[in-house]
Amino acid sequence: MTVRRRRKSRKLRGRTRTMGWGRIGQHRKSGSRGGFGAAGMHKHRWTWVVKYAPKWFGKHGFTRPEKIAGRKITINVGELSEMASSMERAGVAVKEGGMVVIDATALGFNKVLGSGRVDKPLKIIAREVSETARRKIEEAGGVVIQGRAELG
Repeated sequence: MTVRRRRKSRKLRGRTRTMGWGRIGQHRKSGSRGGFGAAGMHKHRWTWVVKYAPKWFGKHGFTRPEKIAGRKITINVGELSEMASSMERAGVAVKEGGMVVIDATALGFNKVLGSGRVDKPLKIIAREVSETARRKIEEAGGVVIQGRAELG
């Protein structure tokens, strides 16, 4: 039997009654479909599963609900340092004892990360602060207030 290189539908441009599929109802009704939806994935479509969806069956871990696990909304200490003067002008941050006081929790951030440079003394109030962020803030002469109990 010869191998058909092109799709049969490309050859059958002129209208023929059966389009080359024989006489009595071949390639017609829903019997040729093989079932609705995912029917036959363990049976007649198993080779499709092996090739295209090898992880179709079985359990694949568990994702904790966001309201239980909580979502980390982070900001880098470099961004806070850059925005400090504009936040002070806007009234979001205040100056206290030569330091710009920024309440990250009031801005909607859970954690302050340590990427970027701190070029002015900052007083950061946050729930969580990474070690690198804490080190950079304190090296620039700033203070970190961390934890929910200290926020009042």
